[in-house]
Amino acid sequence: IEVTFDIDANGILHVGAKDKATGKENKITIKANSGLTEAEIQKMVKDAELNAEEDHKLRELAESRNQADALVHSTKKSLTEYGDKLEADEKTKIETAIAELEASLKSADKAEIDAKVAALSGASQKLGEKMYADQQAQQQAAAGAEGGQQAGAESGAKQDDVVDADFKEVKDAK
Repeated sequence: IEVTFDIDANGILHVGAKDKATGKENKITIKANSGLTEAEIQKMVKDAELNAEEDHKLRELAESRNQADALVHSTKKSLTEYGDKLEADEKTKIETAIAELEASLKSADKAEIDAKVAALSGASQKLGEKMYADQQAQQQAAAGAEGGQQAGAESGAKQDDVVDADFKEVKDAK
């Protein structure tokens, strides 16, 4: 039995089945009955327009929560890596700001979340400074070591006594 399925641009399904042994063939067309009427579409559009402002507020709240969550995650990660380089009171201030921001994430108050994000950003400023200072020190140390290697390579090249010469092969006549 060979079965074929064909869906046209209007969403209508055409199914055909053919029995190869007997040569009999049947076809059926399936149409969707559950399409929306024009009145239902207009009602949905009006509902969307009425709720547009509330949807906008909910979107802003979701974006603030996502930003706050990302800040908490990155600050915690940085704190575990570089927290030992901070003073105890600075580390405590950052941990407190993280806890307050995590608590405010459970609320639906965008202004409170934004205020806690600003507080955590300010508290973690010292952590960022320590991270960048540490990274610059590593880069300078790497650049200094690289410069030393290059100087050693140049002096090694001057010590080699290489002479470039041409030669001719001479065969003895015997």
